[in-house]
Order: sequence, then structure tokens, then C-alpha cells
Amino acid sequence: MAISSKARPYLLLVIVVLVVAGIVVARLPEDRRSAAPAGTTATTAPPVANAEGGDGAGDPYYPQDGNTGYDVTGYDVSISYDPATRRLDGVATITARATADLSRFNLDLYELDVTAVAVAGRAAAGFRQEGDHELVIEPDEPVRAGEEFTTEVTYGGEPTVVEDRALGRSGWQVSATGGAFAAGEPHSATTWFPANDTPRDKAAFAVTARVPEGWSVMSNGVERGSSTEAGWTSFRWVAEQPMATYLTTIAIDRWTVSRSTLPDGTPVVDAYAPGADGGRQHQERLPEIIGFLEEKFGPYPFESAGGIFLADDIGFSLETQTRPIYAAWADLDTVVHENAHQWFGNSVTVENWADICLNECFASYAQWLWAEAKEGADLDARYRAEVERVADRETYWGRKLYDMGRGNEFRGVYDKGQLALHALRRQVGDDAFDRVLKGWTSAHQAGNASWPEFEAHVEQVSGQDLDAFFAAWFRGDDVPADEHLFPGPLRR
Repeated sequence: MAISSKARPYLLLVIVVLVVAGIVVARLPEDRRSAAPAGTTATTAPPVANAEGGDGAGDPYYPQDGNTGYDVTGYDVSISYDPATRRLDGVATITARATADLSRFNLDLYELDVTAVAVAGRAAAGFRQEGDHELVIEPDEPVRAGEEFTTEVTYGGEPTVVEDRALGRSGWQVSATGGAFAAGEPHSATTWFPANDTPRDKAAFAVTARVPEGWSVMSNGVERGSSTEAGWTSFRWVAEQPMATYLTTIAIDRWTVSRSTLPDGTPVVDAYAPGADGGRQHQERLPEIIGFLEEKFGPYPFESAGGIFLADDIGFSLETQTRPIYAAWADLDTVVHENAHQWFGNSVTVENWADICLNECFASYAQWLWAEAKEGADLDARYRAEVERVADRETYWGRKLYDMGRGNEFRGVYDKGQLALHALRRQVGDDAFDRVLKGWTSAHQAGNASWPEFEAHVEQVSGQDLDAFFAAWFRGDDVPADEHLFPGPLRR
């Protein structure tokens, strides 16, 4: 900017005055210089007073699962486990960004004892374990909202399962072959490392697991090598893409490991426990399965793939991210189902457990789609036969598919869910249904979503008002009226 010549003498006088004032301020004592003049606002941030993160993320079914006040960006877990003693010792480093000022915050950890906690590299002012899973931490200095910080937790003990009357056993289990594995939903991760145990807070995950020589370790993501020293071998696994805590896994056994790639070069690591080779014939079709699912759902969303095959006859297989964990009874349908979850459940994760149909209904219907494409199944005929078989069974139709209530999450989603999605497909037509599936997985990739959002998505794609249809099939607990039970070409 230009300054006129007439203003220059006055400008010189102002400069002299400012210089003299600066010299005077510089000579003042430090405390007088930093004090704000009366009537002005100090620029120093106010102290944090009793600012606490919440001890629950607010899921209506599991209100004390997870915590608030921060968003985890990554877990780096280091453990040692000896199958002979069943003792686990661990150090977990959790990187997070504060979403509020925090003078206190919580993590979740089940049945393991914490011996030390450090926040931002400094020993915590205090920590205590409350209830069955709350680890309450008071940092040495409060954490400011927006600040990235690390929490390092040292812990140990004998990990165990979470027993749930409605949902069964989940978490850390000793395997029939003498090793161990961690799997289950909605609770599993916190039986072996501290976490913000809510599907709403997805994060990167890495583990270094040290086991006696002769044992080996499988987990999520990509292998990063192993090393042996003094009779112990350490294995490193890294999953950089966001993951819900219940989708993490670790499995320790004397594995037979098979390595290959998908056609696009994605690494595949499969592991078979002693006596678990029966699943190999199904897993060998993984490239075909993933290729088929890509046609239906869009590109495979992760950087690795594979499977962990147990010799244990547990009551479930689980879609642990990138590398599902399979019970001894797992068949080809199970492999299709768990890999369909890599899109529906893992890449796009539920907002609340009431939304579980977004996971299970779609993975179950993927089995029907596979049968249609690969085995020539007539799905309309299969649908009509199933409807006729259960026509008078109130217990079958009485299971809601959305907001079904705590403990009822998995009652109807595997069979009634298949019927509901086939009816939806016939209601909107194949073209719209295809766009619904691919548009959903693309729009919400690596994030979270809810069932009401899915309903709105289907209506937007199809151009139809489907409120009555969704009320009858997903929100209701009665036999849908004929117009919804037999839509489109299903109509007699």
C-alpha cells in the first residue's frame, strides 16, 4: 500500500512513541508484563476443571460399552502369552484425539489387572478399575479438546470369556489344541487389550504377539514379519484401515499356513489348526467368492484377505476383519457369509447394535445370491417354499429385524432376514437393488451407518415410498400383508 508524503512526519512521531513504549514494557517484571489490563480478556486458556469423558458411548442396548470424550485413531498392542500357564502380559498404546477437555477419561478392559498407565508420555496422576470393565484414568495434566494424545496401559493376567445369557460366550477362549483365540460379538477385544469398545469408534490396529517357540500367531491385516529370541517368537500384524474393536482377533496355535494372492495381488493368508484341514476345500475357492461378491457389492474394501480355521466346535464363525475365524463345522455357505461381511459389517459398520440386520441380513442373503449364480437356485421358488413352511408360526414372524431388543439381535436376521431382502429385491426390481447394494457400500465405506439411513437410501435409489414395506418386514413382528409378502413377480 502507498502512503502520502503529508502523513510521513506524523507517522514518524507515532513510530518513536511506539518504540519508547516497547522499551518500557520490556523492562517491566515478567508478572506485570503478562497480566491482562483491567477490562480486557486474557489470552491464556482457562484451566480444565472436572472435565470427564463419559463411561459409556450410549448404545441403547449396551449403554456402558465404549466411552466418550475422545476418538481413537489407532491401537498398537504388544502381548506375551504362554499356552502352558495361560498368562497374558501386555502393553497397549492407544492414540486418540480428544473431543472434549479431559481431566479424566475411561477405557474398557475385562478381567485383567492394570499395573501402570501413562498419558502423553507421563505417568498418570491416578487410575482405577471399576465394575466389570471400566478403567478410569486421570492424566497428569488435563488433555485439551482437539489434542492428539497417547495412552499406554500395562496390564496382565489370565484372559477369559464374557458370558452372556442371551448371546453365549465370546472373547478369549482356550482352544481344543492347547492354543487360544479371541472372537465374539458384541464383546471380545477387551478380554485381551484395553479399548474404546464401541463399534462407533473404528481405528487402525496393530499387534505384536510373543509366544513360545513352536507356536505361531494369526491376526488381522498384513503380516509384518517374525523374529525368534531366547526361545520365544514374536509375530507382527498391521491393519491400517479402520476397524471396530469386536472385529479384531488373535489366534495362537501350531498353524499350518497357506499364502497366496487374489487376482489383483491382494495377499491372502490362511491358517489351519491341527485337525482343521476340512475347511481347506472351501477356502481354496476364496478368489472365486471374493470375485463374485465384488460383482454384487463393489470392490473388495481391504488390503488383505484370508481365514483362520479352528479345530474347535464353537457355536459361531465370525467375520473378523480381513481374516474371518471359522468353527470346525464351517462349510462353503459359511465362507461366503463371513466374506460378505467384509462389506456389510466391517467396511460399513453399524451405528448401534439395533442396526445388526445391516450386517447379518445381507451376509445371509449373499448365500442365496451365491446359490442363484453358482448352483442355479430358483430364489423365487425357495422364497415361496420357505414362506409356506413358516406360514402359521407366530414365533418365526414375531422376531423383529430392526430394533429387536437387547439379547434378540441374532434371532431373526439369518432366516427371516433372507426372506425380507428377497422381498425387497422383488419390490424395487433387480436394477434398483443392484444400485442399492453398491451405492450403500460405496457411500459408507470405512464408516458407520444405521438402519433408518438404509431405508432412506433405498427409497432415494428406487424412487418408491417404502415406509409400509419396511414397517411390515423389518420393524414389525407379524406376518406381512400379502402386498408386502408377495411383491412384484412373487405375487400369485
